[in-house]
Formats: sequence, structure tokens, C-alpha cells
Amino acid sequence: MTVDGRLARGERTRTAVLDTAVVLATEAGLHGLSLGQLADALGVSKSGLFAHWRSKEALQLATVDRAVEQWQQRIVAPALAAPPGVRRLWALHDARIAFYETGTLPGGCFFASTEFEYNARPGPVRDRLAEVFARWTSFLERLVREAVDAGELPTGTDVARLAYEVDALGIAAAVRSRLLDPETTYAHARHAVLTRLRALCPDPALLPEGQT
Repeated sequence: MTVDGRLARGERTRTAVLDTAVVLATEAGLHGLSLGQLADALGVSKSGLFAHWRSKEALQLATVDRAVEQWQQRIVAPALAAPPGVRRLWALHDARIAFYETGTLPGGCFFASTEFEYNARPGPVRDRLAEVFARWTSFLERLVREAVDAGELPTGTDVARLAYEVDALGIAAAVRSRLLDPETTYAHARHAVLTRLRALCPDPALLPEGQT
């Protein structure tokens, strides 16, 4: 099957435009993101973007979906390369912090920002974000449950609570790194999760030594 080169180029262009939209959303907010703002940032005509997204809301929804794709590529995929259990759970948190450290999103974490921005703003964008957060929570809980099933976390582990703790430390790192020293903030986020997992794991040697 031959792929039309124009379609491939069009998809690459669309992805590049949405990458810029994700960056802008972390800096100025997703609610304020518009076709005009994006066109100005890219130095292109608004009418050219209108061919892809017929409204501001359509652009915002597409931006959420692109941020999810980035998260899958930069955080989830590397974590899934680790063995199931506490090593995979740790790898997920470590990859998350590593993604923040790259500065790819100069305004910080897309999802930490939009979670606060849309928690009291009803509508399709909030609904899409709620779906994304629910899937992320379920995924975290699945990794914790896998670790319990593998005997790498105690049988009585509160799966939902531990998943919440890991996620909360990731959110705290994303938010506080914008105002406080990022290096220290990220080190604390890694140390806190690693210490928690090593304390619970019957074989702490599966995990790296505690970090400071």
C-alpha cells in the first residue's frame, strides 16, 4: 500500500502545529488558545489553520489529544519497557520527571496546568480532560496492581491510594518547579516516590538506592 506523500506531509505539519499549540497552552492557558494566537506564533495565515480546525474549541480538543500523544511517547512508552512491577511503576514516575526536566514545555506540565484551569469550567474541553485524567488514574492503578500481583508490593496495599500518592508527587513537582528551584524540586519528587516504594517492596534491591 502506497501512502500519499501529500497526506504524510500534511499530517507532519498538523502535528508540528499542535506541538506549538501545546507549548502555548502551558504558557498562556488552554482556554485562551485560539486560531489567531496560533497563527501569529507560527507566522502563518489564520485561514490556513481554519482548514484543519473549524473552531477554537476544535483546536483546543485537538491540542488535548496531542498532549496525550506526547505523554504516551515520552513517559508511558519508556516506562512500559521496564519489567512489570515496582520497576515499571518507578520508571513511569522517573520518566515523567525526566520529561519535565527537558523543558520541552516551557510553561510547565500541560496536564497540571489544565487540571487547575478547567476544574470549574464546564464544557466539552473539560469533559475531554476528565476522560484523560480518569484513564491516567486507571493506568497508574493498573501498574500498582501488577506490582501487588507480582509479589513486589504487599498484598494489603491500598492500590488507589498509592497510585494517588505517586501522581500527587508528580503534580507537585510540575507546579513547584515553576516557582522554586527545579533541580531541588525534581530531586525531592524522585526521592519521595523511591523511598515510598523501597519501604513497601519486600525486595528493595529491585529499585535504585534512595536519591537525594
